[in-house]
Amino acid sequence: MASIHDLSDVKSKNIGAGTRIWQYSVIFEDAIIGSNCNICAHTLIENDVVVGDNVTIKSGVFLWDGTRIEDDVFIGPNATFTNDQMPRSKAYPESFSGITVRKGASIGANATILPGIVVGINAMVGAGAVVVSDVPDNSVVVGNPAKVIRYI
Repeated sequence: MASIHDLSDVKSKNIGAGTRIWQYSVIFEDAIIGSNCNICAHTLIENDVVVGDNVTIKSGVFLWDGTRIEDDVFIGPNATFTNDQMPRSKAYPESFSGITVRKGASIGANATILPGIVVGINAMVGAGAVVVSDVPDNSVVVGNPAKVIRYI
């Protein structure tokens, strides 16, 4: 059974066993969250979002429609996910360009990931990186724009 803090606003019934959701989190009705996750305070997860098992989402992270997070992913505090290539007020795209974070990847604090990006299996995105292109499996990327500095 999931543990949901009384001060969170969780509409989804699709939350796996052992998942903990902390205060001031907002989770929309159609979101899917796996088992044994830790969703920290001050987070938001929209409807068309899928989060795998054993995922940690630290405070200040908002996951927008189209986002896919696979198993065993770590998302650091205030990492920024986007889903609209050309955002304009009150003008919505026909479809959103979600971000995919593959199994075992880690996203550092304050990293920004642009729409449509795939972060590869076991990849690491350094704190503050601005990810403008796909991140290869097992790579470490840092900087603005993010560049591969090594493989693990």
